[in-house]
Amino acid sequence: MIIRSRTLSLALLSLIMVVSVPAPAVAAPIVTSTIDVGEAPVSVAFSPDGTKAYVANAAADSVSEITVETGEVTDTILGIDYPYSVAFSPDGTKAYVASYEGDSVAVITVETGEIAVVISVGAAPYSLAISPSGDRVYVTNSAADSVSVITVETGEVTEVIDVGDSPYSVAFSPDGKKAYVANHFDNTVSVINVRNGTVAKTITVGTEPRSVAFTPNGRTAYVTNRYDDSVSVINVRKGKVTKTIDVGDYPTSVAFNPNGRTAYVTNGDDDSVSVINVRKGKATTTINVGDGPYWAAFGPNGMTAYVTNAEGGTVSAISTR
Repeated sequence: MIIRSRTLSLALLSLIMVVSVPAPAVAAPIVTSTIDVGEAPVSVAFSPDGTKAYVANAAADSVSEITVETGEVTDTILGIDYPYSVAFSPDGTKAYVASYEGDSVAVITVETGEIAVVISVGAAPYSLAISPSGDRVYVTNSAADSVSVITVETGEVTEVIDVGDSPYSVAFSPDGKKAYVANHFDNTVSVINVRNGTVAKTITVGTEPRSVAFTPNGRTAYVTNRYDDSVSVINVRKGKVTKTIDVGDYPTSVAFNPNGRTAYVTNGDDDSVSVINVRKGKATTTINVGDGPYWAAFGPNGMTAYVTNAEGGTVSAISTR
């Protein structure tokens, strides 16, 4: 009995010691540096290999190239009239930039930093997205209520799709079968069937939807509602809003960490980023950034995020680890 009691006591003591050991702390995301770029930086995108980031400086008619390892601007590409949105091709050899006042898309050869070609699209192109396969570029023409479809192989607009009133943002589903377009002035999202280029469904969201992004698994899409200070959560299979998440003041863009666990929402009027815990379905952290945060993007490894500060002429670099 004595042996058993001692054995039991030792076992309980071991259990207590194991339970009482505190779990390692998880570091909160923090701004690690602020990078000066051009005037009114509105969008940012990382190259697929994560070595570079391009920033579209709308009021400076330029694109800043940031070398991510050093956090320095290493090139400035001029000659794009009011650049608004930028995206890299999947192979990283090209970058496409929507010229809002030029009614066009500039194609940059990344290796040289030179503009290879300029493609005419619709009126006031605001945003663009490249299909996962890299064969199409969708461009939202905000003043023409349409999407121009560029076929990459030919470098020409081969299709124009009518959508809602003042389309601002477009995103492809990860499988490339659908494209969601946020229509700013009619509070809807147009769901495009990519295979046949038709609008298959229209989903009502909040007031003044500005940006749209899919979770990495493609099951959900988030839409920022600028006037409502909220994010609409769309169940992609059902094609309807299933939840609304409160965020900061004047939310503009949304981006998902590649691990799918968090989403960053830029709040333009309170100089912050709301960090949404995707599993919990709510904003759990707020990061203070620069003046007038506009666009967020994650590097491919998910450990770094960049946020453009449109009124400050800077980019906030955030460590997510």
